[in-house]
Amino acid sequence: MKINTDNETLAENKVLILYILDQIHKPITNDNLYKLVLTAIDMNYFYFQQFLLDMINTKFVVSYTKEDQLIYELTELGKNTLDLTLDILPGIVKLKVDTNLKTTLDKVEEEHSIIAEYTPKNENNYIINCKIVENNETVFEVKTFAYSREQAKDIVDNWKNNAEKIYPKVLDLLHNSDLK
Repeated sequence: MKINTDNETLAENKVLILYILDQIHKPITNDNLYKLVLTAIDMNYFYFQQFLLDMINTKFVVSYTKEDQLIYELTELGKNTLDLTLDILPGIVKLKVDTNLKTTLDKVEEEHSIIAEYTPKNENNYIINCKIVENNETVFEVKTFAYSREQAKDIVDNWKNNAEKIYPKVLDLLHNSDLK
């Protein structure tokens, strides 16, 4: 059995990130990418951030802001580099990614598809933002006000727990021309 040098481990970790970005075929947030990496290996978050920054600096990965979130995507140069270096990635790690990717990605997307948050404007006035996001794209968003923190928290909790019931009703009301 060969013991890896630090440089080999660094290269494997970078190739793993490139491999995951290649397999998902779409842009992804930092947190979601890290969750996917963790399904394959136990990687320190700060090392992960450094690897990602290195790959952005070498133009293997591009980052941009979309819907107030930082998004990452594999570049053509990153894809070409992955093709040349994929054999560095141990088979067991690749198998873990292949096995867990769809389940973890579905779970991560589900977690982030219903978003609700409130922001204090002043002591007795809160702005509430409720939305549904699919594939990093906002498909529904509503903003409203609350006049206490408790009311704001209730609205946020209600949206998080019942968005799948509320959303179709709001759409139906918006589409219904028979309102009297």
